[in-house]
Amino acid sequence: MIRTFDAAGAIELGREVLLREAKAVTDLADTLDTGHFARAVELLLNCKGRVVVSGVGKSGHIGRKLAATLASTGTPAFFVHAAEAAHGDLGMITKDDVVIGISYSGETGELLTVIPVLKREGTALITITGNPKSSLAKNADVNLNVHVTAEACPLNLAPTSSTTATLAMGDALAVACMHAKGFTKEDFARSHPGGALGRRLLTHVRDVMRTGDAVPCVKEDISVLDAVREITKKHIGMTAVVNVTGIFTEGDLRRLIEKRGDIRAIPIAEVMTKTPRTIEADAMAAAAARILEETLVNQLLVVDKAGHLVGALHLHDLMTAKVI
Repeated sequence: MIRTFDAAGAIELGREVLLREAKAVTDLADTLDTGHFARAVELLLNCKGRVVVSGVGKSGHIGRKLAATLASTGTPAFFVHAAEAAHGDLGMITKDDVVIGISYSGETGELLTVIPVLKREGTALITITGNPKSSLAKNADVNLNVHVTAEACPLNLAPTSSTTATLAMGDALAVACMHAKGFTKEDFARSHPGGALGRRLLTHVRDVMRTGDAVPCVKEDISVLDAVREITKKHIGMTAVVNVTGIFTEGDLRRLIEKRGDIRAIPIAEVMTKTPRTIEADAMAAAAARILEETLVNQLLVVDKAGHLVGALHLHDLMTAKVI
């Protein structure tokens, strides 16, 4: 049965939990100068196989996240549930791998069961525990101590501060390895092709530009009225004039009507914008987005390395591709 809800009390308790967990993480910084952390990073960097993360319960959930973070930042890794490891999944682990075993108590039976097999195979073992004197820590090549003085749980029972500390330690390992390997934004994008960063860093102008008959283009000797017909037909709000000699946009048309009134007989060459902004087809789509943003325009003409018109790009094309 829920007692009478106290909003102020809930806020205060939430604040206390956040502060306790934040302190648990900041306290870990003092443990990194013991050499254990550097040794763990060294083992991961020298791993010839894969990093295998294992645990059960809440530690297992943290382990899955750590494996995913390592894999996405340049350190090939996967998660194996400790209980499943003892029932066949140990076959996934080789002597060239490095195992990260996570158990706050350091006495998790499922992990202790597989340690003899790992030792026999010669597989390196890193443990993350809250007790450096535990059975798991004593059998590890290196143990990372994530001890917390108390859980953020008011009952001091539910894994809260301890799991946060473990999560932070795992992130520290992953980031240290990423930095040592010279992992770049481009590397990150290659492992996240479906994400926003991947789209921005892997999508080229040629991937999203309009080509062929979809590119509006007219000759210099036609009238503004004929140019407007081409603009209307191609639905991009502008037209190129003879390759890339010039450009004429709907904005130019509005300003021209306001200034000249009857524009039907005016030659397009007289009112087009000469030397228009262009971008090469091999450029990154993100670069095109930056040009559009900085120049406050909606369209760009796309050229090849020789400067020949090969396509057209509208702001909406970049939005559709989710580059912006």
